[in-house]
Amino acid sequence: MKAAVRYEYCSPSELKIAELPEPEPQPKEIQVKVMTCTVNRTDMAVLTGWPWIMRLFVGYPKPKGATPGTDFVGEITQIGSEVKEYAVGDRVWGFIDNGCGSHGEYFCTSSFENLRKVSKNIDPIQAGASIEGVHYAYNFLNKINLKEGDQVLVIGGTGAIGSATIQILKSRNIHVTAVSLGNVEKVAQLGADQVIDGLIDDFTGIKQQFDAVLDAVGKSRFKICKPLLKKNGTYLSSELGHNWENPFLSLSTSFFSRKKVKFPIPLNVNKSLIQIEELLLEGKFKPLIDRVVSLEQLPEAYTYVGSGKKLGNVVLSYLNKGFGLQ
Repeated sequence: MKAAVRYEYCSPSELKIAELPEPEPQPKEIQVKVMTCTVNRTDMAVLTGWPWIMRLFVGYPKPKGATPGTDFVGEITQIGSEVKEYAVGDRVWGFIDNGCGSHGEYFCTSSFENLRKVSKNIDPIQAGASIEGVHYAYNFLNKINLKEGDQVLVIGGTGAIGSATIQILKSRNIHVTAVSLGNVEKVAQLGADQVIDGLIDDFTGIKQQFDAVLDAVGKSRFKICKPLLKKNGTYLSSELGHNWENPFLSLSTSFFSRKKVKFPIPLNVNKSLIQIEELLLEGKFKPLIDRVVSLEQLPEAYTYVGSGKKLGNVVLSYLNKGFGLQ
């Protein structure tokens, strides 16, 4: 099989495409033939080992697995002798944040808590772009109690997380103001009620206050956004923050401030997949896709994702590899 490989933490330019033996499942594993996946921020951390804390989960001093990739849509092609939950031919999707090897044509896993069957009525390209960013978006929203009509500010409206957050919020009839560096029309198409172009206006100067501020790109700080929160409002960021302040602020504001910081630790992948599958089948969610690439284009795709210029998701597709799908 073909796969992306690296045996040490490295930059995108050092990632190689190589021929590897097809992995065989252990008794408690399934083998997955990958249909689609994405190249995302989590993948960048798995590839480079940065932030350094990722190495505690991916492997130290070297990564445990040679092939990166964290999310996937695929078909089960083999099952281990002890596997009862799945059968050959099942279509599954999932997200394993310390790496599963989906940037190769096949991988094996026993992390069943991080995957589930997915409807074959959902286009695999759309499904592949509805996993990693969506999971982080749900972990934002699961930390706060929002009700219909509440007002939320989403910073970073065109990223995988931000674009998903906007659509999920709108499915719950919540008023969304989004901040984007350009691409105003694209963000409006996602359903945002108001879009602030950060290239023109400083969002911190607006007079409006919000029930929650959700920073999907990790570029803001609580002390800057605090005036934008209502008296019992909540600030969340997808990143650790300046000098890793967000986890500490989450603790301190829980005792000493009416305006809270919540730091969303992304848990319960299965719950996220259940929720987004329903929206996809109902036509209430359409992932934002920047481009679709082949495995041979993967090093360049990583470089592009690392540039911070992508809109939504960069999808890696294997659909010309024997699935008979367009």
